Amino acid sequence: VQLQAFGGGLVQAGGSLRLSCAASGSNFRRYAMGWYRQVPWKQRELVAVISSRGSTNYADSARGRFTISRDNAENSVYLQMNSLKPEDTAVYYCWSRRDFSSSDDWGQGTKVTVSS
Repeated sequence: VQLQAFGGGLVQAGGSLRLSCAASGSNFRRYAMGWYRQVPWKQRELVAVISSRGSTNYADSARGRFTISRDNAENSVYLQMNSLKPEDTAVYYCWSRRDFSSSDDWGQGTKVTVSS
């Protein structure tokens, strides 16, 4: 599946952003989807994932502030980010993995900058 992420930008601390990721291809509902983020010189880290059945999991840093959701009819996954902090500044990547597969797909990344 090919992934294209949208919605990054510059926001003040305390503000909100909504990231979107559009997936091409069929059988979207059979994929787990998620968001990772990366800052320079650090490993890419999990932000949130949603399984093909809709169960969610969040990094401790995201829990309570971010919400991941999916729309299988639109082949899309979203990340609503509220109460943003400067430490949320990163490039955010959309991720997918088909059920029972070990192969990951990545989108091109969208940059989020949170100013203090």
